[in-house]
Amino acid sequence: MPTIAVTDASFEDDVLKSDKPVLVDFWADWCGPCKMIGPALEEISDELGEQVTIAKMDIMANTDTPASFGVKSIPYLVLFKNGEKVADKLGAAPKSALKGWIESSI
Repeated sequence: MPTIAVTDASFEDDVLKSDKPVLVDFWADWCGPCKMIGPALEEISDELGEQVTIAKMDIMANTDTPASFGVKSIPYLVLFKNGEKVADKLGAAPKSALKGWIESSI
């Protein structure tokens, strides 16, 4: 299952009202570490798609949601379950570390 793009307008429906956990990757096109983890998140989305939705939010195009969650640095990953933030991770990491963190958090 590919990652999905979420926006300020779709965040409530796509993330907060989701019936399964959603990992949101707050990112920007100019962010090198964001680009580094992008392919890993796509692969993880394919591997764990039945258990978790992986969503990406461009903080330059969508400013309200990142501001409401205090996003100050990127990449910033936030895991939501039942509409609540349950885990977060700041910065890039190898795929194995990202996948392990996601699996332990869902």
